Amino acid sequence: MAGLLRDIGLLLELKGENPFKIRAYNTGADVVRNFSGNIVQLAKENQLDGIKGLGEALRDKLHEFASTGQLEYFEKLRAEFKPGILDLFSVQGLGAKKIKALHDQLGVGNLADLKRVCENGEAAKLPGFGAKTAEKILQGISFQESHAHEFRQEQVAPFVASILEMLKQHPEVSRAEVAGSYRRGKEIVHDLDFLVATKYPAPVMEDFVKMPGVKQVLGHGDTKSSVLLESGVQCDLRAVTNEQFACALVYFTGSKEHNIVLRSRALERGWSLNEYDFKPTAKSQKEPPLCMEEKEVYQALGLKFIDPELRENNGEIEAAEQNKLPRLVELSNLRGVFHNHTTATDGKATLREMADAAHELGWQYLGIADHSKSSPQAAGLNAERLLAQVAEIRELNKEYAGSNFRVFAGNEVDVLKDGALDFDEDVLSQLDFTVASVHSIFNLPEDEMTKRIIRAIESPYITMLGHLTGRLLLKRASYAVNIPAVIDAAAATGTIIEINANPRRLDMDWRWWKLAKEKGVKTSINPDAHSTRGLQDVFYGVRTARKGWLTKDDVINCLPLGKVEEALRAKRKKYGIKAPV
Repeated sequence: MAGLLRDIGLLLELKGENPFKIRAYNTGADVVRNFSGNIVQLAKENQLDGIKGLGEALRDKLHEFASTGQLEYFEKLRAEFKPGILDLFSVQGLGAKKIKALHDQLGVGNLADLKRVCENGEAAKLPGFGAKTAEKILQGISFQESHAHEFRQEQVAPFVASILEMLKQHPEVSRAEVAGSYRRGKEIVHDLDFLVATKYPAPVMEDFVKMPGVKQVLGHGDTKSSVLLESGVQCDLRAVTNEQFACALVYFTGSKEHNIVLRSRALERGWSLNEYDFKPTAKSQKEPPLCMEEKEVYQALGLKFIDPELRENNGEIEAAEQNKLPRLVELSNLRGVFHNHTTATDGKATLREMADAAHELGWQYLGIADHSKSSPQAAGLNAERLLAQVAEIRELNKEYAGSNFRVFAGNEVDVLKDGALDFDEDVLSQLDFTVASVHSIFNLPEDEMTKRIIRAIESPYITMLGHLTGRLLLKRASYAVNIPAVIDAAAATGTIIEINANPRRLDMDWRWWKLAKEKGVKTSINPDAHSTRGLQDVFYGVRTARKGWLTKDDVINCLPLGKVEEALRAKRKKYGIKAPV
């Protein structure tokens, strides 16, 4: 429902409607997205009264949509434009003003139109565009086309939860799991794979292809079916017997490279291993094992159980054979989080609301790191506003005295083009922690960008490095940077590299964390939350950390309050500087 309100706001903006009306829909979208209860059910029951930010008109529309699955107002509004108009907002570098100009002056209403006017030079002639803008738009379209039919974790997580719940509640299903790349914690998935154990697959398959949200049935067989959801996500379901379930779950979880090694180990023992079970090879009379659980499959192959996130043939087989697999960090290990925003800049919740939400989650601390002054698009703080926020945090902590909860005063400090920081040392010295992030000038050569970042983290006042590569998954590629060199610099300076848990970032990428761990670099799993709901994005960050072989000892925000205070002091202490923590 949040997406519906956001789309209405975008279409109204394209029409040039009253800004207050547009803002009402955008605010409503934020309210719906961040609401902690079951807002769909409340909307169905017409019980939205009293929810701040939802006026009568929005409440009526949400009730209509939740009750019928459609909204007449939206359908009429959308009919005024070409069917693909909303797709334009997904192109990097295009906002409502540029899209409105393209639509009003050149009749652009979908991606095909956009590509045409950028290629033939028409777009470049519009005021405020130019050849460089048109070229950037074409690059954005190309990037989007190359990632078509790919989805981020948070885009598919709701479907995983609802489909799994449906399968587990089915009377003919004894076991059900999601498999594939989603189970392995990959940052991007192409489709969703589900597996069930059942004696009677036919009714399970029948209900699967008829479940709500199915746009098209791609295949419907006795033991395998495929559907395309209205969201564009393909979902595959396979049915096996209870005796086959363990081997099937290993096989369909993957990865392909991991499975190849498992099959090779099975052959060495006189068995073949497929998606259903072990069988003796033609030359072997050795009785194959019957495995009812995944761990038994690995035990039969002389291995300790390997967590799904590690199954990429990246050393996990050798570690399992030598009993050297790490005990991976878990969501329950987190004691608090850093790098969070408030309404002081571009957040949607106040300082107190963010603190109360973190406290209610059972955490012991919350780090506030609003934007610095060189991010005007995010209403970045100047020195005066920042120090006023620090004072506000100190006062708020007095209210939490005795509750074993603390708010840490920090800032997300912009790293300027030459690596200088957005605040001087007099200001930075008054903060409990800092996060250094690149938010502009992404097109530097790799050598310059690397030097820029290293210069920033060489400051004793920078505690953490934020979203190292600047990527936005499925929207913006990483900027050019020598990641091993930055890791070395972080190790040398004692700088923490965050795992930005926002599912649009998941940065630093899991593929680099084994190297960082070997170098002794610690991480902080930070949600980069801009709302109270955003705090829970740490779920995705933990999955990234697990995929990077990290344990709770590698993650500073697994430390209790007293210990994490020491961790925040460590870098300044190394440089002989007293910290306010």
